[in-house]
Amino acid sequence: MTEKIYATDQYARTMDATVVEVDRDDRRLLVDRTVFYPGGGGQPPDTGALWVGDDRLEVVRVTQDDAGVWHWLEGDVPGRGTTVRGDVDWDRRYLLMRTHTAMHALCGVVWERYRSPVTGGNMKPGEGRLDFELPDWDPENRGPVEAELNRQLGLALPVEISFLPRAEADLDPSLIRTKVNLLPPSLTEVRVVDIVGLDRQADGGTHVGTTGEVGRIEILKVESKGKGFRRIRLGVVDA
Repeated sequence: MTEKIYATDQYARTMDATVVEVDRDDRRLLVDRTVFYPGGGGQPPDTGALWVGDDRLEVVRVTQDDAGVWHWLEGDVPGRGTTVRGDVDWDRRYLLMRTHTAMHALCGVVWERYRSPVTGGNMKPGEGRLDFELPDWDPENRGPVEAELNRQLGLALPVEISFLPRAEADLDPSLIRTKVNLLPPSLTEVRVVDIVGLDRQADGGTHVGTTGEVGRIEILKVESKGKGFRRIRLGVVDA
């Protein structure tokens, strides 16, 4: 398995690693440790580069399976045992971190007001959307929700990462803010993202260290997605 540096040090931008497996037909390789997030939970995978000496290989896709984290490359795929240096596209990653934390903060605000679970979500750098079951939503609620979201972000609440054994996590249903539990049965340890005092949930993605790093958020649009369901789109104002 690949050591997932991003899971514990979300600000790590580079790594030194060793190639442990290659698939030349698919132009991808597996390394023993990485800072590249492979995507999941609505957050897209990182991009960036791997270096073999002075040769730069663009990382155009990152995925994960039972073997570890795979890096898909443009250029010649180095062989097993090769030492590489990795550099994540930090500007893109950091904006995704800010966006992801903003979405969790929105989950917290909506949960506090409406006790409504998330039914879907997705993001790109600087923008995200979350779907909620909100049968009592009124268009006049948009302004107060946006104001409360920005108030909470302005408090610079710490964002803490912890890990729980699966059996312990299963005893705390509040960790799952989605309508359906998306944790795979094979998962033995659950990563928890806690915006202290606002939102705490199981999540594998990358986040900033405090809500103060997010900046100001604008609710761009609220769409109806069928009876009782709303899609809330948000944007980082200075993205």
